[in-house]
Amino acid sequence: MLRFFCIICVFLVFNCQSKFLDNNSSKPKIIVGVVVDQMRYDYLTRLENKFTEYGFNRLINDGFNCTNNHYNFVPTVTGPGHSSIATGSTPSVHGIVGNEWYVRNLQKNIYCATDLNYENIGGNAYYGKKSPNNLLVTTFADQNRIQNKMRSKTISVSIKDRGAIFMGGKNANAAYWFYGKNKGEWITSSFYMNELPSWVKKFNEPENISRFLNEWELLYDLKSYDLKREDNNDFEIFFKGKNDTSFPYLTKNLMEKNDGFDMISETPFGNSMTTDFAIAAIEGEKLGDDEYTDVLTISYSSTDYIGHNFGVFSLETEDTYLRLDLEIKRLLDYLDNKMGKNNYSLFLTADHGALEVPAYLNSKGVKAASVNKYKFSKSIIEYLDETFGSKKIIEHSINNHIYINYAEVNSLDLDIDLVKEKIVNHLKTYEFINSAYSLDKIISLSKLTGYQELIKNGYHPERSGDIVFVLKPNTIIYGDKGTTHGSGYDYDTHVPLLFYGNGINKGETRGRTEITDIAPTINALLGLKTSETYSGKILDFVIK
Repeated sequence: MLRFFCIICVFLVFNCQSKFLDNNSSKPKIIVGVVVDQMRYDYLTRLENKFTEYGFNRLINDGFNCTNNHYNFVPTVTGPGHSSIATGSTPSVHGIVGNEWYVRNLQKNIYCATDLNYENIGGNAYYGKKSPNNLLVTTFADQNRIQNKMRSKTISVSIKDRGAIFMGGKNANAAYWFYGKNKGEWITSSFYMNELPSWVKKFNEPENISRFLNEWELLYDLKSYDLKREDNNDFEIFFKGKNDTSFPYLTKNLMEKNDGFDMISETPFGNSMTTDFAIAAIEGEKLGDDEYTDVLTISYSSTDYIGHNFGVFSLETEDTYLRLDLEIKRLLDYLDNKMGKNNYSLFLTADHGALEVPAYLNSKGVKAASVNKYKFSKSIIEYLDETFGSKKIIEHSINNHIYINYAEVNSLDLDIDLVKEKIVNHLKTYEFINSAYSLDKIISLSKLTGYQELIKNGYHPERSGDIVFVLKPNTIIYGDKGTTHGSGYDYDTHVPLLFYGNGINKGETRGRTEITDIAPTINALLGLKTSETYSGKILDFVIK
């Protein structure tokens, strides 16, 4: 009997080990996380018939499409967006409450990725003084490296530093971003290394970077585009040195007046350069070459620059996405050949959406507004001066948050709750403001409305303000031309979420998913422990 029991135990142990080995061997060689900066979900549906079968449509048809994916916090901007994708948590947890925020004891704004303890490796000193240290929690890539005893690699690339740094996390082998100006090179920070690798130096050779200063003409015949308005119009921001907004754009002629090599970033060729650099990173770092799953994150930034300048329905934006479709195809073809078709997993999403240019919406009878920041601020200060006899009640305002000057309030012997109440009530009198709240009251509420929940999820007590205001739909604080994002309305929160490749089911869901669901789902795909800081859920239906 004892002999039989021992045989059974040996069999069970061997069987468990075999299953572990099978599962381990079936893991993808690499996770590729793709973020398209400012990509609204409706670009997938609006341009579906114009995309090839092999880019976005391949991910949709052969992967899993979460059609109702949303951001679950405000503000919807790049720093918080990338941080939430990577960490599976909201700004209330990961701490990146904006691209910038105000620091009271410094009495100034700080940029989300700035870290003066580190130096530039390549480029200009200011642009390399960066690290992920303002991020308060780990990312899915961090979890992957930690649980593989640092034998996996993480490489993160983006034209924008914040798009690379926060996706890579605290334990990335490297994050790289683009420094344009008079140099045109991919750089990093001494947080990661002391010298650029040879493959980066080779990529940065001037003749290689100059390839991306192409003349920007339409990819296809003009008649094939969905023309919502004339190419040359008064709604879009034109480049310095060019007095209209019509094709073609002679980038080499324009670069001198438009920050030199940064001109690449504001054309679709910035995306082409990013794809090339990502492929060079796979080759140079030998990603996917061993039994430990590596992570590569790619954030396409040029879509955001172009979206801000020209708007959602512009010819330039449409052409950019048609070209990006070819970049996605090129990336997938490379991964097929390099890794094998079933040896990689990929997700694609966006860090936020965008509103169409308000001036254009107004021209079509849709009520919209672009608010002048300085006139708005001045009017609030004048009100407080009339009410309390001081122009210093407000210390600062950023991200639709107002920071109260407590020293001034105390010096005037004012009741702080009364001051907050007066400011909140005054904000509600503006035609373009939907609501306003004292943040301490929002945080204390047990029952929240939808938008209040977004505010709470975006609030961090050490970094956020005292009062928050909500603009009405189709309203931005911006200039007369171009557009932006940041709200909790669908045009800013509804973004793509596509999963594809090894371990991923084919299908779609119309049920609501949230941006914080990505990290726990990738963890589950890799068989990793779930982080206690995740606020998102595992999307079981995505994984085989």
